[in-house]
Amino acid sequence: MAAKRKGSSPDRLIRPLVRKLHGYVPGEQPNVRGLIKLNTNENPAPPSPKVIRAIRSAADERLRLYPDPAAQPLRETLAKFHGCRPENIIVGNGSDELLALATRAFVEPRQTGTIPLRQAAKQTIQYFTPSYSLYPILASIHGARCNEVKLPAGFELPDNDALRKGNWNFSAALTYITTPNAPSGRGYTTRDLTRLCEAQNGVTILDEAYVDFADEHSLRLAKRFPHVIVSRTFSKAYSLCFQRVGYFIGHPALIGALDRIRDSYNVNGLGQAAALATLSDTTYYRKQFKRIVRLREKTSAALEALGFDVLPSQANFIFARPTGLTAAEWFRQLRQRNIVTRWFDAPKVRNRLRITIGTETEMNRFLDITRSIFRQ
Repeated sequence: MAAKRKGSSPDRLIRPLVRKLHGYVPGEQPNVRGLIKLNTNENPAPPSPKVIRAIRSAADERLRLYPDPAAQPLRETLAKFHGCRPENIIVGNGSDELLALATRAFVEPRQTGTIPLRQAAKQTIQYFTPSYSLYPILASIHGARCNEVKLPAGFELPDNDALRKGNWNFSAALTYITTPNAPSGRGYTTRDLTRLCEAQNGVTILDEAYVDFADEHSLRLAKRFPHVIVSRTFSKAYSLCFQRVGYFIGHPALIGALDRIRDSYNVNGLGQAAALATLSDTTYYRKQFKRIVRLREKTSAALEALGFDVLPSQANFIFARPTGLTAAEWFRQLRQRNIVTRWFDAPKVRNRLRITIGTETEMNRFLDITRSIFRQ
């Protein structure tokens, strides 16, 4: 072990920006027997049997080789699936990697001192709050300016006039919009998103991680507007969280910029094989989507019957405010009974729980326990 230098600390070797950074806090992954896990928005159903077979088949001598660096067969299949061309698509190690690449490709790091508004906009990452809590962390890592815009009390999407009266910056270099929104589950119509995208000047990413549980999607906006990118993932709806596969759809110029700065072999081979097999069995997954939506509506109605306030959801989770006790206490009592949900200790959301839709048995158990807590 190297001798310690007098008056020195390893902290001095770390960028000040990183020393101050608070990293992203993922949902807990407890290994508890009999636990009902309703906290990380995973699909409770396993992948299609075709996907399991594809992964097993691919786990052979090819493991010693590098995977396809461009994920070309997967990009070609996704292009056919979405009615575009392979050059419109980039695949990443989960959509999170691509969100991080976007900050590096489209946003200038923040400069100190007084600068013109136009130059400041080029250094700005913009997003609604509350939304995906990774966005501000990506901005901080890059040293960009953050423009957080508060959503209304009902978490609906403000119209352009309301945004102009607030602090929205239509010239921000990069804007993230989670649709459907997380953690609220609110869906945003393609019509409203179209009006917003028409007014945007910088790159606008529509983060559609939960779109398979929604009534509509906004893929056509990525085809219509050269500054719009749609983000998708195989994690939430397609039961591939373990494999980490996501993708962007957008103009070839933007996709090409991201491709130039990505890691050479950023998507593992088993993940590519699993994603390809997933796209070959969409009938299996559509049945799962319908089941989850049905359970989502059933669970929402049961909680509303107890007097709880449940926001209308277009995702595979609900966002509920209890009555007669705090959300923190509801979370704690559920946890004591081996049911883990997600509580955010932050302004505007600490009075609600986010509850992932699990299996029918799990949701019945959740409701029985909640009724018991409520009666107490």
